[in-house]
Amino acid sequence: MSTTLYDQQIHRSLKKDLYEAPDYYQIDELLTEEHKLVRDSVRDWVKKEVSPIIEDFAQRSVFPKHLLNGLAEIGAFGPTIPEEYGGAGLDYISYGLIMQEIERGDSGIRSTASVQGSLVMYPIFAYGSEEQKHKYLPKLSSGELMGCFGLTEPNHGSDPSSMETNIKDKGDHYLLNGSKLWISNSPFADIAVVWAKDDLGDIRGIIVERGMSGFSTPETHNKWSLRASSTGELVFDNVKVPKENLLPNVKGLKGPLGCLNQARYGIAWGALGAAMDCYDTALRYSKERMQFDRPIGGFQLQQKKLAEMITEITKGQLLVWRLGVLKNENRATPAQISMAKRNSVETALNVSREARQMLGGMGITGDFPIMRHMMNLESVVTYEGTHDIHLLITGMDVTGLNAFK
Repeated sequence: MSTTLYDQQIHRSLKKDLYEAPDYYQIDELLTEEHKLVRDSVRDWVKKEVSPIIEDFAQRSVFPKHLLNGLAEIGAFGPTIPEEYGGAGLDYISYGLIMQEIERGDSGIRSTASVQGSLVMYPIFAYGSEEQKHKYLPKLSSGELMGCFGLTEPNHGSDPSSMETNIKDKGDHYLLNGSKLWISNSPFADIAVVWAKDDLGDIRGIIVERGMSGFSTPETHNKWSLRASSTGELVFDNVKVPKENLLPNVKGLKGPLGCLNQARYGIAWGALGAAMDCYDTALRYSKERMQFDRPIGGFQLQQKKLAEMITEITKGQLLVWRLGVLKNENRATPAQISMAKRNSVETALNVSREARQMLGGMGITGDFPIMRHMMNLESVVTYEGTHDIHLLITGMDVTGLNAFK
């Protein structure tokens, strides 16, 4: 593969993060000044701290752990958690905008923040005791502690109710056995919120701390997706967990599913961030890349691609904004969240693929972010409920008929 001098000149002009967010329907007018302040501060942080280094870390398949302090400082860890527990007390549109801007930088970095806020801090806040909230939440918000979420197992992904991980009541403690797979943050997490079946077969949440005997977190290697994210397993071999680590205020599958709704909401916004970055890259490239003595953006087929991209992005922006309003009013349903998650990820995948084609051979290189986004999104379309599972959730909601059984 040869790279022309002109391609190199374009690369140099685009290497600096010149991102400008598309806003075709003036959705900014629907945001408060606080929303825009939160979003812009995260956008500036991503441009300064993430964009310059992310391609290198992704190419080397290394998680940029030094970004954790910055994520905490911009309020990315549990931004909707009340201030009394160390959170920022922001609303759900602010939370969505934070996830959008971080995933514009990289899906893997957004995954780290999503897990910390939606899957670790949220269950402790929603289902935990006051003692647990005060013990863990402030340290999780500041990044002093990092967490992970243990639900998916080697033999049970879309059907978590069939989990095999279990806890046995041993009088003064629980004995935890089993394993979890595809766990973001697990290799470096200080705590894990783990879902397991008790002696009665009920699903319970329990907080497992690093250092507990029999608890290990092997790292997952050889990933082609989320290469700048840290993924691993959770292995429990007769782990003694104190009884005070059990989340007391939830029982059954509604516990982990409540967490997943939080995460899916963040993904609905986040995936659009990846789409917006791919569109912005392709748009600028189309104005600078010359073929047949004119910018390629002047050709009808290239304009068709760009027009379809911005149309679908705009539809997605309106969808997640309305979902955010409903979430703030505590009226958003799980099915509505599923629709938005599925739509945003599908939009992002389609945009990334079209943008990659517009860049030709340059589109597959690490000189541009598009191929990295595309590979990352192949994980995002699968985790927190697969594309097809979310279709079935919508189908069940509109028909009242259960296609899962």
